[in-house]
Amino acid sequence: MAESYIGRTVAEMAAALRGGRITAVELAGQAIAHRDRVDGRVGAFLARTDAMALEQARAADERIAREGEAAPALCGIPVALKDVLVLEGVETTASSQILKGFLPPYTGTAVRRLLDQGAVVIGKTNCDEFAMGSSNENSSFRPVGNPWDLERVPGGSSGGSAAVVAAGVVPYSLGTDTGGSIRQPASLTGVVGFKPTYGRVSRYGLIAFASSLDQIGPFTRTVEDTALVYQAIAGHDPLDSTSSPTAVEDPVEALRSGVEGIRLGVPREYFVEGVEPGVRAAVETAIETLRSLGASVEEVSLPSTDAGLATYYIIAPAECSSNLARFDGVRFGLRVEEPSLLQTYLRSRDAGFGPEVKRRIMLGTYALSSGYYDAYYRKAQKVRTVIAEEFDRVFERVDALVCPTSPTVAFPQGARSDPLAMYLCDVLTIPVNLAGLPGISVPCGFSEGLPVGLQVIGPRFQDARVLRVAHAYEQAAGFTAQRSPLALEAGAA
Repeated sequence: MAESYIGRTVAEMAAALRGGRITAVELAGQAIAHRDRVDGRVGAFLARTDAMALEQARAADERIAREGEAAPALCGIPVALKDVLVLEGVETTASSQILKGFLPPYTGTAVRRLLDQGAVVIGKTNCDEFAMGSSNENSSFRPVGNPWDLERVPGGSSGGSAAVVAAGVVPYSLGTDTGGSIRQPASLTGVVGFKPTYGRVSRYGLIAFASSLDQIGPFTRTVEDTALVYQAIAGHDPLDSTSSPTAVEDPVEALRSGVEGIRLGVPREYFVEGVEPGVRAAVETAIETLRSLGASVEEVSLPSTDAGLATYYIIAPAECSSNLARFDGVRFGLRVEEPSLLQTYLRSRDAGFGPEVKRRIMLGTYALSSGYYDAYYRKAQKVRTVIAEEFDRVFERVDALVCPTSPTVAFPQGARSDPLAMYLCDVLTIPVNLAGLPGISVPCGFSEGLPVGLQVIGPRFQDARVLRVAHAYEQAAGFTAQRSPLALEAGAA
């Protein structure tokens, strides 16, 4: 029987595959078995693709035997995909009843690039419906539990993708980040979560929430693994009109540079009331660790930070209102048959969408309506420009910013029934999306026994620099060695 590789990193699995210590079929079998052991409690998977995974694993073993060390880094490595990323022939619902039973006729670019590397997909992961939420409680199927404490939320909207990495089921997964939906759950589950620069990873094949904000990125156990996954999925795609042709800097090579001489800024507006004392203490200690590694640290100001939340909750719902208009009960998904076409539209959408999605559609439709467009949507876009320009000015003085990812640790399920209280979860991540910047959350300690994340933010297209700073901190601090109870329960290394 092969040694268990549950809980190991992508790099460790890749080395074991090339060294002949385990096969891709055995790795897939271990991941599937561990998923089946724990997911009844976590609730992270919506679709399971075991037959596909074993077929992909057999092909990966053949490729590794044929190519040896030249085989791609992700060849034979198990992965899970957020259920807003389409995979041909596999049910993709965006955690919504309106898409229940939908089988995509094509595979998205980011997923295709993983498959081209020989990735092994073991399933699709639960999320807030249409990626709208900060706790994964808005899924129309079931909430997801946090592997550190199953009574607490894993964050959202990519909570399922974060949870499967934290539980040791897979070494990496893909999520999406519209206002913090990769970084916030990464912080709450004690894993690494990376949002690349907007336009760096193709959105073709992503079921859109807010098209000017959405970005695909990975969850992993280490920054090195993040760099490997990012390297595989980044780059120009002619199928996405917002995809950037800018050359991608080698992210793996950048990890070797350290932070000696790097200028780090600490935004004073990110340490305001609402940041829990334990979170503040962990992040401040992390910043001192970076200083001890040779980075210079200075306080900076982003004065329009407090306008970010209001700006986001005009722009994102407006784009959601437009994007979700296509779900009408006619072309695909749920259809509630009524005597008239209009009634069919209305009843299908009413039955298919959950409360949070309806709330955002109504907010967005109002903001775009005649007589209110200039007062709300146009003004929000102007404020968005101001926020982006403030980041640009700060990055003339410093190379990267460091701050908390989430103002709190994971909170109990059901504790935030007020929508505004839930929206405040993303107050420290939203400005990064509005400005289109790269950002990462890396574990930096614990508060009340629950993980805390350090956020590193960089200028546009300086993704490798963000990874460089996060890796240097991670290597010095060592928090990635910590395992959730579910990962430890499975005997993770």
